[in-house]
Amino acid sequence: MIKENQNILITIVGPTAIGKTALSIKLANHFKADIISCDSRQFYKEMAIGTAVPDADELAAAQHHFIQNRSIHEDYNVGQFERDALAKLDKLFKKNAIQIMVGGSGLYVDAVLKGLDYFPEVDVKIREQLIKELEEKGLEYLQEKLKELDIETYKTIAIDNHKRVTRALEICIGTGIPYSTFKNKPKTPRNFKSIKIGLNADREIIYNRINKRVDLMIKNGLLEEAKKLHSHKKLNALQTVGYRELFSFFENTFTKEFAISEIKKNTRRFAKRQLTWFKKDTETLWFDYQTDINQIIIQISDKINVN
Repeated sequence: MIKENQNILITIVGPTAIGKTALSIKLANHFKADIISCDSRQFYKEMAIGTAVPDADELAAAQHHFIQNRSIHEDYNVGQFERDALAKLDKLFKKNAIQIMVGGSGLYVDAVLKGLDYFPEVDVKIREQLIKELEEKGLEYLQEKLKELDIETYKTIAIDNHKRVTRALEICIGTGIPYSTFKNKPKTPRNFKSIKIGLNADREIIYNRINKRVDLMIKNGLLEEAKKLHSHKKLNALQTVGYRELFSFFENTFTKEFAISEIKKNTRRFAKRQLTWFKKDTETLWFDYQTDINQIIIQISDKINVN
């Protein structure tokens, strides 16, 4: 239960293109709050169009944090974001006991609300060696190595995800201790209570909104933005929908029309994964994307005032 006179973080989640930004601004204005963005792609200032960052009017309508505050050339991960976001919230709660967080990156949302498992730093040369082995010997080789070093992680990890396999091996080799032993440790208690708001719509509506957004991105200059970033395509920040497909177009692997259709298809798949992730939290208050803002505010206020 949420009591009066304590810090409250209202978090807005849902699939891409559903209207989270618009709702966050309305709630921020109502509660006189700032907005913490936890969209892992909107951190990067070189990727404005392809990540659908809030436009100038939206940014002016409420105080936003963690929007285009990094460069694609900087290493930035969810653990660093957790620490930065919590530090920012500590300052914001001194001004107002209610703050807003918004974003579609489930892992980043969970990092702030619940905390992450922490792993020791290991020599970067280990990762470089694993990447080399991945390129030369393939994923199956690394999978077998993980099976030998940490059978528990081998059985539970997304074993076809080369990044997760590589990360687990990096910890196993660098520490001499199985990756799984570092997981599920007690987390640092939060100094706030969370109210989670979810926006949703029928699948056809979500998909139509995604298709229209992609068309608008193309109209607003996504091809030109991606062209400028093409030479940096190996950077981690650019391993994402909307850029990969256009890079294939620039390299004559895709036609322009096919690249755009792939962006739409892959974004729809991403939205489906987002909903699967967010639906796991049974305490989220779900609303249709067209719900009147006053109805949402009433339910939030009822939760805030529960004794």
